Amino acid sequence: MDVSLYQAFAKDKLGVEFNDIQLLITAFTHRSYVNEHKKTVSEHNERLEFLGDAVLELVSTEYLYKNFSEPEGILTNWRSSLVRTESISAAASRHEFEPLLRLSRGEKRGTDRARAQILANSFEAVVGALYLDQGYDATKRFITDSLLVTFKEILETGSWMDPKSHLQELVQSQESATPVYKIVEETGPDHDKTFTVGAFVHEKLKGQGTGPSKQAAQQKAAEAALKYYAEAAKSTKA
Repeated sequence: MDVSLYQAFAKDKLGVEFNDIQLLITAFTHRSYVNEHKKTVSEHNERLEFLGDAVLELVSTEYLYKNFSEPEGILTNWRSSLVRTESISAAASRHEFEPLLRLSRGEKRGTDRARAQILANSFEAVVGALYLDQGYDATKRFITDSLLVTFKEILETGSWMDPKSHLQELVQSQESATPVYKIVEETGPDHDKTFTVGAFVHEKLKGQGTGPSKQAAQQKAAEAALKYYAEAAKSTKA
């Protein structure tokens, strides 16, 4: 293990010099790595992740409370969009977390979705480590610079809404219609079904999604439809 890599990361990406660099190393240590290196490594990042999750939510809540006057329900949705897996894993990627992750050989070959979850968890763990080592103000600066700066884009794109709500608003404004969701296919036994659902606008299929429940498949179909409209908008501009 090259401790200097983590020291350089702390200085370049977090803007601090860690007093206890082992905290930061632990923040990048996945449970699977500990299982593979039981003789030399004893602690993974899940406790730091637990702490960082709370700090991340507090900083995000404080930011929204101080800067916006919307009612509690909207602020809650906005906060959820900031701290969801997709948002924080993207922040981790921008700050080049991946080369520092300590994973088992199996996890290194995992799916993109699994990797996104690992990155999101490591982001929370780094927040926890930073809070313990540097205090609240330094942690708040990092969260502000790495995550809260994306909130303007979240508002502009409407991605803070759940996909079905976002698609309905988009379709109503652009096509004066409401999306209709239809089951395209059902597979599997009754106790373990998989549903494929299509999102239709004016009887035309705009997106299709699969999930273990009708609701989950509808959400996936809405996500696919949103991508369809986004690509169509890009083509029009081009």
